[in-house]
Amino acid sequence: MAQIIDGKLIAKNLQKNIRKQVEQYVAQGLRKPGLSVILVGNDPASQIYVRNKGRACEKAGFKSTIYRLAADIAKEDLLDLIFELNQDSAVDGILCQLPLPKHLPKQEVIEAIDPAKDVDGFHPVNSGRLFSGIESLLPCTAAGIIRMLKSIDYQFTGKKALVIGRSNIVGKPTAILLLNENCTVTIAHSKTQNLAELSRQADLLITSAGKENFITPEFTNPEQIIIDVSINRNATGKVVGDVDFAAVEPLVRAITPVPGGVGPMTIAVLLENTLVAYRNHLEKK
Repeated sequence: MAQIIDGKLIAKNLQKNIRKQVEQYVAQGLRKPGLSVILVGNDPASQIYVRNKGRACEKAGFKSTIYRLAADIAKEDLLDLIFELNQDSAVDGILCQLPLPKHLPKQEVIEAIDPAKDVDGFHPVNSGRLFSGIESLLPCTAAGIIRMLKSIDYQFTGKKALVIGRSNIVGKPTAILLLNENCTVTIAHSKTQNLAELSRQADLLITSAGKENFITPEFTNPEQIIIDVSINRNATGKVVGDVDFAAVEPLVRAITPVPGGVGPMTIAVLLENTLVAYRNHLEKK
């Protein structure tokens, strides 16, 4: 049986630590860290994510403000709001929940956020700093994956890592962070040939393909660790990842569940990024 990497528990411990630090700042007479979340439209998944982020902020002792905007909002009005939040000294982090309605240019919106308040870690300035090995606000899911692996004392150096997915949100930043930990990294995608064979050779498999039961026993080896990033809904409405968990779990060394794996860690790292931005903000005063 594989070791189950409990993202929920790791995230809970991280959030407790963050709350303690916030309480110490508040005890010194300082304001609470402030996170502003922008939700455009009525996407059901986005509403759940935003609600969960709001609850996590409350538990961590943050001041959280959610801006719920109409799906047909003009680009200029959204950018005006972001500009106002950039100027607000009580706001340390700004998050614009993705995906956005099709008429809104995602990249322009991301680039409108002050890089110092970009707690998603998506701004090109933060991406460039990550690529260059300079300290930055890291993409939350990618940083959460590294934290999960470190929680089980994973020895990265020299390991073969396969990252399935090349998005700017998960695949690419995860690959860079693994390189920084001295892994040998392969990035796979929809055009990759012989994917199962490549996967069998990997010590570490990170999958964000977005396909139910995509990872089957033929992808695995007994010493492999699998991090399943995807959140899919099967025919019955149950939340599942990419991995055929029942078939794969007995065959590998360690694995993350879905739900309860990467998802909670993403939110915990978002809080951590906000705390970092808050500290940076205080130091500049």
